[in-house]
Amino acid sequence: MDQLTLDSTDALEGTVRLPGSKSISNRALLIAAMADGSTALHNLLASDDIERMLNALRALGVVIENRDDAWIVHGKGGVLSAEPMDLEFDLGLAGTALRPLIAALTLGSGRFLIDGNARMRERPVADLVDTLRQLGASIDYVGETGYPPVAVHGNGLGSDTATPLQASIRGDTSSQFLTSVLLAAPMMRAPVHIDIIGDLVSKPYVDVTLHVMRQFGAKIERNGWDSFDISPGAYSSPRSFLVEGDASSASYFLAAGAIRGTGVRVYGIGTDSVQGDVAFADTLVQMGAHVERSADSIIVTPGKLQGIDVDLNHIPDAAMTIATLALFAQGSTHIRNVANWRVKETDRLHAMATELRKVGATIDEGPDYLSITPPETLNHAAIDTYGDHRMAMCFSLLALADCGVTINDPNCVAKTFPDYFDVFERLSVRR
Repeated sequence: MDQLTLDSTDALEGTVRLPGSKSISNRALLIAAMADGSTALHNLLASDDIERMLNALRALGVVIENRDDAWIVHGKGGVLSAEPMDLEFDLGLAGTALRPLIAALTLGSGRFLIDGNARMRERPVADLVDTLRQLGASIDYVGETGYPPVAVHGNGLGSDTATPLQASIRGDTSSQFLTSVLLAAPMMRAPVHIDIIGDLVSKPYVDVTLHVMRQFGAKIERNGWDSFDISPGAYSSPRSFLVEGDASSASYFLAAGAIRGTGVRVYGIGTDSVQGDVAFADTLVQMGAHVERSADSIIVTPGKLQGIDVDLNHIPDAAMTIATLALFAQGSTHIRNVANWRVKETDRLHAMATELRKVGATIDEGPDYLSITPPETLNHAAIDTYGDHRMAMCFSLLALADCGVTINDPNCVAKTFPDYFDVFERLSVRR
C-alpha cells in the first residue's frame, strides 16, 4: 500500500489558486456537448472524474480540443446520440459523470451500458431511474436492482410529444439525482414539471446546476424547493465559460489558516461565488477563526477555536473538514443532518468516526450525525482513506498537530486535486 507521512509542520501560510470545481466542470462539459455551437471552457478541473466524462463524450462523437488556456467543446446542437450506438462506459467512481449520463443518454438512440468501479456499484441510482421511467425512459438494471450497472435504451425521451411531462423525485438521498434530470430536461420537446418528495438535501449544489444551465440558455423556474418547471429548447453556447475554483477543495487550506500561522488566502472563490461550499467560511467564523472575503478570494487567520453544534446538510463535502478541524478546538463539535455522507465515495460517517478514533478522539456516530471530542494529546496514526479523496485531504490537517500523520493511499486525491499534497508542502512552514 502506498503511504505518505506528513511530518509535523508549524503552519500553512501563503496563497493558493484553486483548481476548477468538479461539480461545475462536469455539468459544463455535458451541457456544452449538447449545446448549439462551440464553447471554450476555462479552468476545467484536471482530474480522474473529469477525464471519465471527457472519455465518454468523445466515445459519443463529441469533438473536444485541449488548447493552452481552455478546452474547446464543439457541441452537437442536440442529443448525444442522434444515430443508434452501442457503447459501454466505465465511469469509475465519478458520480458527477455516471448519473447525468444516464439521464442524457435516454434522449437519443442506442443502447448504453453504464458502469463504475466496485464502490460505484454500491451507490444507489434507483431514485434517478424511477424518475426517468416516469418520464418514459427505458432503463434496465444489469446487476443488483437499484444500483449500477444499468443499460440505457435511448428512446428519444420526450421527443414524440408536446404534452407537458410530469415526474416526482425523492430529495432526501442525493441532489445528484435531481441534477441529472434537470440537465436533460431542456432537451425534451415538452415542458417538464418535477415535484420533490421530502426535504431536498444539498440545496446549494442544485443552485449550481441551475446557474450553469442558465449560462447555456436554459429556461427553468424553481418553485421554492418543492418543484421545478423546465421549458423545452436546446442549449446554446455562451462561447466562453469560466469554471469557478473548487470551494470544497478550498476548505482544507482555509481550515489550516484557522489553526495557526499568518493565514492562507485562497483565490478562485469569494463573495461572487455560486457554490454553496463558500458557506464553509461562515462555519469557521462560528468556531472563532478570522475571515476576510473579496469578490474572488478568502483569507482565514487563526482565532481561539471552539467546538460548535451545527447543521451542515447544505455543505456535506466541506463538513468533513469541520470534523477534522474539531480536533483543534476546545470542547465538543456536533455535526448534524449529514445522513447523505453514507452514500458518497464511501460511508463517510462510519469512515470519519473510525479514523478520528485512531488519533484519540471520542466519537458518537449516529444515523445522521457525528460528535467529536478531541483528546488532550493527539496520536500519530495511519489514516485509511477508503479510496475517498476527501478523507485523504481533510486528515492532512493533522500535519499541523505535534504528532503528524500518515495517509494511506494518498493518490486517491487524483479524483479532484491530483497535486494536492504538492501544494500542501509548498505552503508548509517549519520554523
